[in-house]
Amino acid sequence: MYEYKTQGTCSTKIHFDIKDNRVYSVSFDDGCDGNLKSISTLAEGMDADELIKKLKGIRCGHKATSCGDQFARALEKYK
Repeated sequence: MYEYKTQGTCSTKIHFDIKDNRVYSVSFDDGCDGNLKSISTLAEGMDADELIKKLKGIRCGHKATSCGDQFARALEKYK
């Protein structure tokens, strides 16, 4: 299980596994529970590169980042 400490978001950490470039067991600590459960469910089994393309650069309101963007950054760092 990989753990990534987020920056600039309500969520504080992201946990996930990667096997054969597929993402599994995604969970977030803190943040908007329903939205983050949705991201976790949608990401399950997806190709990590595809997730990075879809999530990178998404902003949350006035913030320069979002939980999705932080997830993309976590995946990039893992790779």
